[in-house]
Amino acid sequence: MKKILSYTFLFLCLQTVSAQNNWFTTYKDSVSLLTDATTIADNFKKEVSKFKNDGKFTTKTIVNTTPYLIFFDGKNQVNIPLWSQVLPELKAFTKEVAGSEDEGKRMFGLFFNGFYLIHEYGHAYQEIYDYKNSKVSYQNEHLANTIAMLYWRKIGKTKELNECYELAKKMFEKLPNPVPVGENKEDYFTKNYEQAASNPFVYAYMQFGQFITIYEDKNLPEFDVFMKTTFK
Repeated sequence: MKKILSYTFLFLCLQTVSAQNNWFTTYKDSVSLLTDATTIADNFKKEVSKFKNDGKFTTKTIVNTTPYLIFFDGKNQVNIPLWSQVLPELKAFTKEVAGSEDEGKRMFGLFFNGFYLIHEYGHAYQEIYDYKNSKVSYQNEHLANTIAMLYWRKIGKTKELNECYELAKKMFEKLPNPVPVGENKEDYFTKNYEQAASNPFVYAYMQFGQFITIYEDKNLPEFDVFMKTTFK
């Protein structure tokens, strides 16, 4: 029995390492994508169970490629996209903002088969443990991005975050500022969230802008401290 348990533990450890090594890349098949995403999400859920261990955080991952690319459905599922199923118009967007087809595909892997998985699980976590404040807004996107940034740092994804950061800066320079002169960007994106989400250039301006700001923030606490103080 001890040998069986040891082999099982070793297998799970190797599976986790494999998933983390493959993540932040553009996946070619839905089976590998879902397997690795589920492993990473399960590790995240295990990590946050230290703060809330009531069994309520049961969110699952599914492969479901839509124009929204990656999103939490507001109930119990995080939807993740497969590159081969992405609409040509959205692939053209990634090419335009990243500078080439190859860079667009790399960006997709870094963010949509990478960083944003935990971002969406951050939304799911808030939906369960801070429901009254979980409505769509600029602030809640910032919260989800912060959770993701601190978690990836906690598990050692420094190299991948730096790649995201350098590419985000490059892309952000190409994106026009959609916020009208004299209007607060937080208010603008909160009031116009649905319209912003339907326009990749507008939504990217908000998301990549937040990523850059959070990445550069030297005053952020470690993941555990942030989660304990945010979700009391």
